[in-house]
Amino acid sequence: MSSAAQKLESELAVLLRRSRAISRDTARTVHPDLEPEAYSLLVRLDDVGEARPSDLAAFFGIGKPTLSRQVQLLERLGLVARAADPSDGRAVRLMLSPLGTQQVHAARKARRDRLHDLLSSWTTDDIATFATLLGRLNVAIRATGTTADEIPL
Repeated sequence: MSSAAQKLESELAVLLRRSRAISRDTARTVHPDLEPEAYSLLVRLDDVGEARPSDLAAFFGIGKPTLSRQVQLLERLGLVARAADPSDGRAVRLMLSPLGTQQVHAARKARRDRLHDLLSSWTTDDIATFATLLGRLNVAIRATGTTADEIPL
């Protein structure tokens, strides 16, 4: 392995560790009992509006029992609501509750603001180049068959 590849591997490892810590902290701003995985579900629902539990499980590459436990917690916390699926009366669709929407939007804004502050000394070209290269990496990862391709940091 080249020294450039070793450096990249090392820097990615640091980024991923910090990302997990940021995700944990962000989840806890929504609710102190919230885990990062459950926060990811909230972000996905915010992005798509509503979804069947089976679609969420497939998107994140997790089992239905795991998803069910996370959804039950989110419902108990008042962050998620469920409704009958109009296209299939036996199925349900999940969506953010008004409280969930408020909390997720506040958490996402705080994360964007933090990122903006971190990159305030970067040029627009540096930010664009970094985004392009990260996009290429994400495409390569997705091509390996990774299921969850949009898990928030």
